[in-house]
Amino acid sequence: MIIIRSELKEFLEEKADKYNCPDFITDDPISIPHRYSRKEDIEISGFLAASIAWGNRKMILQNANRIMEIMDYSPYDFIINSEMTDIERAKGFVHRTFNSTDLIYFLKALKYIYKTRGGLRAIIEQNIAEDSLKPAIHKLFTVFFELPHEKRTERHISDPFKGSAAKKLNMFLRWMIRKDNRGVDFGIWKRVDPSMLFIPLDIHSGNTARRLGLLSRKINDWKAVEELTSVLREFDPADPVKYDFALFGLGVNEKF
Repeated sequence: MIIIRSELKEFLEEKADKYNCPDFITDDPISIPHRYSRKEDIEISGFLAASIAWGNRKMILQNANRIMEIMDYSPYDFIINSEMTDIERAKGFVHRTFNSTDLIYFLKALKYIYKTRGGLRAIIEQNIAEDSLKPAIHKLFTVFFELPHEKRTERHISDPFKGSAAKKLNMFLRWMIRKDNRGVDFGIWKRVDPSMLFIPLDIHSGNTARRLGLLSRKINDWKAVEELTSVLREFDPADPVKYDFALFGLGVNEKF
């Protein structure tokens, strides 16, 4: 299905407006960080929820809730003050291919990042290129894996320098950076301009974008992310990833 280009912006604006509202939160992984008001709690819970955000949405929320339970529902306090015996409560955790080995490492890596590197926000803000978040996303990947770890765990944090679409990280960054007073995204990382965000590209948004004639690349990799984001910046240079709500809603809710 191809819509005339002149009609696309109006169509996407309408769908983004429909899905960018508090009703969207309940069944989405963003509901996990919405439980918190402290910035660090929002960051950590959001990062972990985004990291397992693939597959059945009900299962994502169930397992994200389990991670919050492991952390005594106080993510920042747990990350800063936990001992190894506390972190090992994660033994037995499984979400698809993300298992307890991965979660234990994620908790250790977050502890390292918040105690020695200034936190997730600092890594992103300190490594932005003049016109791109791509180097900052790559830097987060490299810092995250500075501790000894199993190679398999790297599959759960994507690196755009290796061609990955980095869907989960781009979604997390949308949550932290976009602020439009609609009640969904948090906008707590104020030093990063939303115009620099990249679209969180997955099978649903990718297929919808292709049906609309917004994306020609056939595979969902970083080149596809750049292509689609570039088109969406033509529609709204200041806030291109607001259309993530439209593409996701059309693909998942409306089976477009």
